[in-house]
Amino acid sequence: MNVAEEHHINSFDSGSFFNLHDYDSSGNWSPEDIRKTYGLLDESTKDVPESKKQEVVDSILNMFDKDRSGSVSYAEYLVGTAHGLVLPDFGLGPGHHGDDEYEYEIHHFEKYHGEDTTEEDLIHPEDIAHFKKHDQMDEAAERQEKLDRLQIVEANIPKKFRKAGR
Repeated sequence: MNVAEEHHINSFDSGSFFNLHDYDSSGNWSPEDIRKTYGLLDESTKDVPESKKQEVVDSILNMFDKDRSGSVSYAEYLVGTAHGLVLPDFGLGPGHHGDDEYEYEIHHFEKYHGEDTTEEDLIHPEDIAHFKKHDQMDEAAERQEKLDRLQIVEANIPKKFRKAGR
């Protein structure tokens, strides 16, 4: 996980790093926070086996969770880093944990495009996949809007209650 690449931060202190990755501001890193920090909730890691994902969580908890509460507190993280503990790189990539727009912007657009990029320049496979996903989301939203305007959504009525032939 490369903090400079992922967050545009060249230097950081342990407290700031912890807070940046405490997604619900609870003062603790839950197993879900750890998964998110390592990008294990992102679709880019959909092929990573669940056993590997759990291994990542267990490793971080074993390193930092000294009271065995099942989460890493702010204090536990600060004490651990003060004693030289460093979050390991599990070889899973940069740790995608932003939304799709953020991840596309930081990992593709900034690297290969600039301020003067036109729509015609967006021809990389990542560009095509990104905008295809936008199109699919727009189509789904339009379908839902049409359904929301109907008083009765026939598809939601179990077949046994519908008139014969429908």
